[in-house]
Amino acid sequence: MLRTRVWTALVALPALLAVVLFAPAAWFAAFVGVLTVWGLYEVGGMTRARTPGAIGALVLAGGGSAILLAWAPERLWFIPLGVILAMLALVVRVGQEPPSAGAPSPGIGLTVLGAFYVGALFPYFALLRNRTDGIAMIIFVLLLTMVSDTGAYFAGSWFGRTKLAPRVSPKKTVEGAIGGLALCVVAGLLLRQSLVPRWSVGQTLALSAAIGVLAQLGDLAGSALKRSVAVKDSGWIFPGHGGLLDRTCSMVFATVFAYYWSR
Repeated sequence: MLRTRVWTALVALPALLAVVLFAPAAWFAAFVGVLTVWGLYEVGGMTRARTPGAIGALVLAGGGSAILLAWAPERLWFIPLGVILAMLALVVRVGQEPPSAGAPSPGIGLTVLGAFYVGALFPYFALLRNRTDGIAMIIFVLLLTMVSDTGAYFAGSWFGRTKLAPRVSPKKTVEGAIGGLALCVVAGLLLRQSLVPRWSVGQTLALSAAIGVLAQLGDLAGSALKRSVAVKDSGWIFPGHGGLLDRTCSMVFATVFAYYWSR
């Protein structure tokens, strides 16, 4: 875990920030489109979507929702909300009754849920970034989700005693969650003047707290999906660090929220 965070800080984060800062809007949208396609590929691999019906459901649910939301996100806000609630329901289900490891097939339902998870949420990376004030906003969200993740890791390592959701993510603790949230709020207040000066201290405090909570819920949702299909990592695109969904699960809920919050 520590090696993952060092790698992210030294390689992945600067590369990501360079794309966010300098890519033209159309190129960034295309970049997110590629990420969406790859995310759907990972969902198909995790859920073992092999039949024509499963592949068709993956393409229609994921690709269809991505196109619709890229076209009219304000009118279709209920789609990402429904997907987030469905993913949180999956967290509850896995936390109460984890599926048996090594199940031969996760079923088409999880394929469809995973497809909506990617297709309905990933477009918000481009929707947020390509707005007038979007570059500063998405950097704010990305930095705070990373701070939340790092704070939760170290607080959990040093002080963690009480398991947060052991059947979903055995290593997460309540103390780690509190530490991640606290550090996220502090970082938000420190970054306010340079990135979101139009927000008051109170608004920044509320937004930072929401990002901290949603980052951890998103991480749990990603873990619940992997638990449901009995895999450790979503993919292999980052050797030794897992797949794209492993690296973005803590960002997607917060990005969707930030898009609507800052309208």
